[in-house]
Amino acid sequence: MREHLGFLKTSSAVVKMAAWIFLLIGIVGSIYVGTGNIPGKTILDAMVNLVVSAFFFFFLFLIAKIADLLIKIINEIKKE
Repeated sequence: MREHLGFLKTSSAVVKMAAWIFLLIGIVGSIYVGTGNIPGKTILDAMVNLVVSAFFFFFLFLIAKIADLLIKIINEIKKE
């Protein structure tokens, strides 16, 4: 397990960064759709986009936190 610590740390950081980027793009896209810049799209479409991007943000962030927790567990096992 100790040989996977580097991979877990790196993947946790990458997934957290991807989660924040996903949320940022979702917010910007929702604002763009909500202001009426895209014909045929309504405020409801903007809200759905925002909810979906927030869901994926929390999902990806949860995965990264689980990886962080796994790292802490491995380090605690390594101490004993």
